[in-house]
Amino acid sequence: MGSVIDGEDVVQDVLAKAIVSAPSPDAATMRPWLFRVAHNRALDVLRSRAVRRTESVDEIGDLVDDAAIDPGEAILRREAVHTAVSRFAELPVTQRSVVILKDVLDESLAEIATLLELSVDSVKAHLARGRAGLRAINARAVSASSTAPPPASAQVAQYVELFNRHDWTGLRAMLASDFRLKQSDFPLRAEDAHLFFTFYAKKPPHRVAHAWLDEREVIAVYDSSMSTPSHFMWLEWRDGQIALIRDYRYVPYVILDAELQRG
Repeated sequence: MGSVIDGEDVVQDVLAKAIVSAPSPDAATMRPWLFRVAHNRALDVLRSRAVRRTESVDEIGDLVDDAAIDPGEAILRREAVHTAVSRFAELPVTQRSVVILKDVLDESLAEIATLLELSVDSVKAHLARGRAGLRAINARAVSASSTAPPPASAQVAQYVELFNRHDWTGLRAMLASDFRLKQSDFPLRAEDAHLFFTFYAKKPPHRVAHAWLDEREVIAVYDSSMSTPSHFMWLEWRDGQIALIRDYRYVPYVILDAELQRG
């Protein structure tokens, strides 16, 4: 998905489907079934947002070059594993899928071909082109890493200021009348949403800071005196008020792959 936020949405959808209709608890059949469901769900989301870039398999059939795939395999795989999640989004979807399956998840070419319904030669072609594209993307990202992120919007800056003052009344005043709360592994809630800040008021002190993630303004949340954030929030606004808060407190693994830029 190229985004830990969008990726977590897909994960939750897939787990919900697995609870209802998984084929069996056997790991040998569960793993490919789960990936297929996740992959198809991700493609559906990408299509619905009109951001999927397509590339004809026929057009790249002549790119197959076994000699270009094997040398330096370990180096190429290491680069893919350490690539920021957001950078994969710059690859066409099929290339992205093949590179992640081969270099990050260590699937065989035959397994990838079966999962993506491609020939092995097409998988090799997508892998070669995807790896080359990823190296170019990483090179551009390194040269651009010194660019300072944009400043916080006035709305987010106000939210951060009120939160760090523990002005819960002021924060609740920023919520829209139909405000909703999403906490990843819990259903979308509205009736108790105004109780959201109660947790932060009762627990040990938290502080927040403006940050950027996947080109979106987010709120980095720090526990007590921690120097790195424990999780983050993402706010959706409507007419100057908060319509939705996505709080990732209960899925701390999400921030492990998040490349936060402090504002």
